[in-house]
Amino acid sequence: MFRVAAIQMASGPNVAANLQEAARLIELAAASGARIVALPEYFGIMGMKDTDKVDAREKDGEGPIQSFLSAEAKRHQIWLVGGSVPLDCGSTTKVNNSCLIYDQDGKRVARYDKIHLFGFDMGQERYTEERTIQPGNRVVTVESPYGRIGVSVCYDLRFPELYRAMGEVDLILVPSAFTETTGKAHWDTLVRARAIENLAYVIAPAQGGYHVNGRETHGHTMIVDPWGVVLDRLPRGSGVVVAGVNPTYQAKIRRSLPALTHKTVRSW
Repeated sequence: MFRVAAIQMASGPNVAANLQEAARLIELAAASGARIVALPEYFGIMGMKDTDKVDAREKDGEGPIQSFLSAEAKRHQIWLVGGSVPLDCGSTTKVNNSCLIYDQDGKRVARYDKIHLFGFDMGQERYTEERTIQPGNRVVTVESPYGRIGVSVCYDLRFPELYRAMGEVDLILVPSAFTETTGKAHWDTLVRARAIENLAYVIAPAQGGYHVNGRETHGHTMIVDPWGVVLDRLPRGSGVVVAGVNPTYQAKIRRSLPALTHKTVRSW
């Protein structure tokens, strides 16, 4: 059995300030004994406008946000998940929204570019990620000392076929910045559903609160077990949720309910 942690933030437009807050929360998570610590989507920057993340983009493998993640992972001897980092995609108007994972030596072991881009229009509340984000096209899993990890970001949560394409994974990452509107309606149900249908632990760090740019995010960072039980949750504000992952318990559930071996492909 080992511990994992998910961090909740209410990030703003100042990268340095966000990293300072992230460092404080990572330290708390590591002090709790967590071996995997996950930050939310956009932890490094929630700009005043969508194009701010394009201005803050980093080249793959270099830049203050990536250097920060590597250094923090090595300092605390943890696997650290950088919920999402704006990386250069060869465009002057778009970025890849990339989840980066670093091992305990500060070495990057995985990069996942968010595939599904959020679009929402409900009167005055409107989001169009495709204007500033270049979607990824590759499903990513990574082998770790703590099991096989599947990587996703926020809006991906609504597309169960992505998780099926990962194969059998032990843990699923869903760093997010759900809006209050959609989060209040669907976040809890979707996170628990992904855990239940994949018989996997889900680590779902989120943005949670009011942001300088006027946006409100839902929060409710949580860790869910393979039976769909919420092990820990933080409704709003900055903080850390921590829970134990028990591979023996997970294996027992998978033997008792072998749904993963019952999957079939049919032509309807």
